[in-house]
Amino acid sequence: MHVKRFADAQSYEAPNHFGCYGLRLQGFEDGGPTNQWVGFSQFLPGGGAGPDSTPFEKVYVVLEGEMTVIINGAETVLGRMDSCTIPANEVRKIENRANDVCKMLVVMPYPPQPKPET
Repeated sequence: MHVKRFADAQSYEAPNHFGCYGLRLQGFEDGGPTNQWVGFSQFLPGGGAGPDSTPFEKVYVVLEGEMTVIINGAETVLGRMDSCTIPANEVRKIENRANDVCKMLVVMPYPPQPKPET
């Protein structure tokens, strides 16, 4: 078992995010998970990310507040304990349109590792 205390979580900068403070809860460390990592994102009112996509799927779980997820012009508002899966290569934008902080878990596989040259 690998335990990581919240007090020991390190912050990270997520590309194309704004008004967001991210903490890495699990992953990218010795003894941690080998196939995915878990982030804790706190989005200020007006904060969000995108539009962009990743070559791998991701899962969002809203713990507090609300997050609007926009895909192909369709808007879905996720509230407390709602979750969604964003498939690989799907362009998404997310926006915190509420006046409260949105706290969200993000679960993603590790980025593919470049293959060593032979």
